[in-house]
Amino acid sequence: MTARALTATALAAALLTASLAGCARSADPVERLDKKATHPTGTDSQAHRRWGLPTPLRPAPPPSPHVRPRTAGPGLPPVVDHIPTHDKVVFLTYDDGAERDPRFVDLVRELRLPVSMFLTDSVVGPGYGHFARLREVGANVQNHTLDHQSLRGLPYAGQRAEICGQQDKLRERFGIRPRLFRPPHGIYDTTTLRAAADCGVSAVVLWTKRPSLRPGDILLVGPPQVEQTLRLLREVQEKGLRVGRLEDYL
Repeated sequence: MTARALTATALAAALLTASLAGCARSADPVERLDKKATHPTGTDSQAHRRWGLPTPLRPAPPPSPHVRPRTAGPGLPPVVDHIPTHDKVVFLTYDDGAERDPRFVDLVRELRLPVSMFLTDSVVGPGYGHFARLREVGANVQNHTLDHQSLRGLPYAGQRAEICGQQDKLRERFGIRPRLFRPPHGIYDTTTLRAAADCGVSAVVLWTKRPSLRPGDILLVGPPQVEQTLRLLREVQEKGLRVGRLEDYL
């Protein structure tokens, strides 16, 4: 090879090396930016800012041992409106299924909220796809009857049809049979509890009725879902509480 050819080859190699080095240097800031924008655990560290929360939500710790709620009688499920725990957690629950704001799916996903949805078939109507998306991002689906009629005073057969019927509907839709049940309007009688037990329900869940948040409270979040959830989350943070997964405690 001539001296001129050797020089040309060396020059080409040098240019290639410089080009590759320049590409690597130009990629570094992007990589650094990505690392800064992503939480070490893989969660979005800026999600709380997008939702107007002062600080990131801290995940609830694993449940500590707690007193199990007493059953309402032999063979009957317990009725709970508060979880007897010293853990600094509260629980977010939602009823019926009438509101299907797509932003709520984003809120649950981005903040990793453990929420429980008590669904009524006649209210959800054609909206089961919305709740399938919520389940995909971590929400839990539970039973709130087929038709949302008051159960107290109805004969056993009617109450059983309302509760077991929705158990069957939810199994058809999602492949699950819920363990938790909330009677419409929070109204029930002993027949309700007997029917719920026969439908495979392990706990009847009401909600905590008091003005201030305390550990173990079960919160019923009303519409508008997104705005009311964010209001409660701010209060949860102010009180040093976290949002727990209700199903872990029942």
